[in-house]
Amino acid sequence: MPLFVFNAYSSLLLPFFVQGAVVSGLLLVRGRRHGTPADGWLALLLLLSTARLAQWMLGFGGWYDAHDARTTFMFYFPFSNWLALGPALYFYFRSLTNQAFRFGRRDGRHFLPALLYLAAQLLLWAYDVGWQHLALGRPLPGHFGTKGTLATWLDASALSRGPELLGYVSVLVYAGLTLRHYRAYRRYVNDHFSDTERLRFTWLRNVLVAVPAGLLVTLLFEALNAAAGPLDYYQAWYDYLFTGLLIYYLSLAGLLANHRLTAPLHFQPAEPATDEAPPEPAAGPGPAAPEPDLPAAPMLDPADATAPSVASAAPAGAGLVTAAEAAVPDSELVRWAEKLRAHMAAARPYLAPELTLSELAAQLRTNTSWLSRVVNTGCGQNFNDFVNEYRVREAERRLQDPQFRHYTLLTVALESGFNSKSTFNRVFRKLRGLTPSEVAGRNP
Repeated sequence: MPLFVFNAYSSLLLPFFVQGAVVSGLLLVRGRRHGTPADGWLALLLLLSTARLAQWMLGFGGWYDAHDARTTFMFYFPFSNWLALGPALYFYFRSLTNQAFRFGRRDGRHFLPALLYLAAQLLLWAYDVGWQHLALGRPLPGHFGTKGTLATWLDASALSRGPELLGYVSVLVYAGLTLRHYRAYRRYVNDHFSDTERLRFTWLRNVLVAVPAGLLVTLLFEALNAAAGPLDYYQAWYDYLFTGLLIYYLSLAGLLANHRLTAPLHFQPAEPATDEAPPEPAAGPGPAAPEPDLPAAPMLDPADATAPSVASAAPAGAGLVTAAEAAVPDSELVRWAEKLRAHMAAARPYLAPELTLSELAAQLRTNTSWLSRVVNTGCGQNFNDFVNEYRVREAERRLQDPQFRHYTLLTVALESGFNSKSTFNRVFRKLRGLTPSEVAGRNP
């Protein structure tokens, strides 16, 4: 019998299998070369989906009918390991949104059910093939001499569905958890970065939806199988075709995604905000020297008992409000909000396209948790909207000034602190309800 039988069913799945295997390898190489663990986790997601598709592709390619070692392989290889899919999705998110995250021993417990399943499959093969067939020389009794006693018994019992059903629950739980953390991550980005275009990871949200969507398709086929009677191999094939489409999407997302970011992402899903380390306090009690031709930035008064201390912010809780900060009266928030607005007007830090909360906190000689509270509570905005409001005002001033009439919209955007024209248009429409071109067209 030929190694692979090409027909309509095997041939349509083959390109997805090849793409999944090749892109997984490319992601692993890129991850090692650039030090981006997220590439490795996405490669694992792809490999798990590719292995599942391989069972039906090889089955229609004739391996179950070969009645040789290929058929034995089909009965013992763990093609579908749903128990590993959910944790892989979760740690892909963790490694992408926290550059300091490293997979540790404690994290390994998430994969314990998947490893136990793999160990059970290995023991099954070791007993049937390794001990009974190879060591004792006994023929394999099932499926034309290709399937062992224990595997035959297990397939006929309800126990064989246990790991699969637990895997379904695991994927749904991890997908829901990761989507909840993703919403918190979006808030974290808005509270800490002024340029969020590349950090929003819209495609990541789509991946977080696509993976459980693939499971829901499988569950639909499970329901049809239970309600309308057992589906034959040809009817169940469409479930695996959807898996192929999922592989295609994950491959595109992996190749197009740039996991090498200059922004210091340190999102901790267990915390309400970030674990970003606060800026180091300046040496000596006195204020930092002002920039030339600019007034000194508002400083933290060391003698003011109500002002939050730079040293009070610990690295593990830089995004949290400390007890001392929570006790600060509203008048202190108002005073600091005025200081912040004065600094924004005088020093114009918003003209730096990639201004972050930690950079602005360093300029004001305070910590990120207190400054975040000043922006959110004292100014009534998140950090992203707060900074972009100043950029939009700067752009409006230029659009309304005849001196800048010859400027293109891109030039106005870049000189107002935006990184790109697309971000400029999106933010302008969000804050003003109009596009920059509409505003420019209204002015003489």
